[in-house]
This record gives sequence, structure tokens and C-alpha cells, in this order.
Amino acid sequence: MTTDAFIGLGSNLENPAAQLAQAVAALASLPDSVLVAQSPFYASRPVGPQDQPDFVNGAVWLRTTLRPHELLDHLQSIEQRHGRERLRHWGPRTLDLDLLVFGNQTLADERLTVPHKELPNRDFVLQPLLDLEPALALPDGRTVKELRQHCPDNDLHKLPPVAREPFTPS
Repeated sequence: MTTDAFIGLGSNLENPAAQLAQAVAALASLPDSVLVAQSPFYASRPVGPQDQPDFVNGAVWLRTTLRPHELLDHLQSIEQRHGRERLRHWGPRTLDLDLLVFGNQTLADERLTVPHKELPNRDFVLQPLLDLEPALALPDGRTVKELRQHCPDNDLHKLPPVAREPFTPS
């Protein structure tokens, strides 16, 4: 069965926009998946510790036959290939890939919560989702448009387009 999956992308280290462009290329090549669309990239202040660079964020829409945890494994593998280190909660990172929405499914276990629990509080997640699919609704019926209207502002601003480049591990 094919499922629409929405993935959030974020980076604030080592040329963040290029990190995201390479991540989009990696996501486009996932097995049993098709890249439907990619959002524009946005810059915003960091959530949590402020002693770090601003973030660049975006989102992609995939159609996949992978199961949620299989997709999560691929996302974490891409993060690792980008040198992701988990040193501090909400700290700086080369790449962060979050499974935000997976069809109409609601999941909560030790590895994965879908829809992503912080989604309603993050303009840098909601705006890219809104760009991808203005009618997107969560399994509980709330629309991304409605959530975006009530979300706190995090100084979000759209960045110029970045060409998608193939990922080349260092």
C-alpha cells in the first residue's frame, strides 16, 4: 500500500542549505518511494539553546510503500551519512530528518511518534508543509493551515531556491 509521508528537514551546520539540498537528493533515491514535491527552504532562529547558528528548514512529500519504521531507518541512515551527532537536545546539527506525517496513521512508541509531537508549535515545519499541500490535515482532523495560523512566530523567512545536488559523503 502506498502512503503519503511528509518529512521535515533541518540543518544549522556546514552550509545548511547545501545539506538540505543533498538530503532531498538522498530522499528522492529511497527505495520503494517517489518524491512528489519539495518545499522552499526557510531560515529561522533555533528552538532551545540560542548559542548556535540559525537553522535552515524545509520539507518533502514522499509516496512510499515503506512502513513507518523502515522509513525512519532510512532517514537516520541519511543523517548519519551527513555526519549527524546527537550531542545536545535541540543542539546544532548537520542534518535532522523528522517523519512528520505518515498518511492518516497515528503512532507512538519508543522510536517514533507520528504525527510529530512538536508539529503544531513549529512555524518552520508548518509553513513548508503548507507550501507542499495546503489541504493537509492531521489524523485528528486539524489542518496544517489552521495550526499555522495559531503557531508562534520564530522569525521565519523564505530563502532563495537552492539547486539539488547529489550527496557525496566526506
